[in-house]
Amino acid sequence: MAELMNGKRGLIMGVANERSIAWGIAQAMAREGAELAFSYQGEAFGKRVEPLAESLGCDILVDMDVTDDASLDAGFAALWERWDRIDFLVHAVAFSDKAELTGRFINTSRANFKTSLDISCYSFIEIARRTRERMTEGGTMLTLTYGGSNRVTPYYNVMGVAKAALEASVRYLANDLGPEGIRVNAISPGPMKTLAGAAIGGARKTFRHTEANAPLRHNATLEAIGGTAVYLASDYGNCTTGEIVTVDSGFHVLGMPQPDHL
Repeated sequence: MAELMNGKRGLIMGVANERSIAWGIAQAMAREGAELAFSYQGEAFGKRVEPLAESLGCDILVDMDVTDDASLDAGFAALWERWDRIDFLVHAVAFSDKAELTGRFINTSRANFKTSLDISCYSFIEIARRTRERMTEGGTMLTLTYGGSNRVTPYYNVMGVAKAALEASVRYLANDLGPEGIRVNAISPGPMKTLAGAAIGGARKTFRHTEANAPLRHNATLEAIGGTAVYLASDYGNCTTGEIVTVDSGFHVLGMPQPDHL
């Protein structure tokens, strides 16, 4: 352990269970010496997150609904009672109606479009605005995206549009916050066997396809994504901002499947 995050404090948002990408990042941050706080939404998710947080020696958990300003006010007030500053933010929050992550994009409803963009994109802007005030010594903001933002992916539908907006937000936030010493980046893993990933139609086929065709012949791991997050949030990443860092075993460089799968 290099203790790359020793002395740094960060909020992890979006842990659903031990297979969550946010959990892989949290474990990597903790191994490198970071002090963590976790957010969750509602009692059910709180019960899932609490034992995971405890396993890392964390006792700071705050209930936050990213669609409710009053909930965010209360959650951050509770966090600021414990911390006078924050060094990094991990935003792993996204949502779309599962029923619209099958079939055709053209059938996206107005209501789900608004919900998907609000939770999956705007929430990052809102959280960034609230955390920057306590990044008094500079800091890092990280979010998660996916290649369906710029290439059509079966059944990803409105989430592709939401992630495209999120990636644009990363660039604009990086420019806004750079003078304050705050770096803003996104990590783009390939398909993962997570609770969120399972909601997308054809998830198992997509996972097997990328595994068989990626140059490294496997999908990304939680450990690899966590290590990438550590690099971006550590002092080694202090000249990297506005980037979409792809961690997908090279699948994004392909123009066609491997010859055996054509």
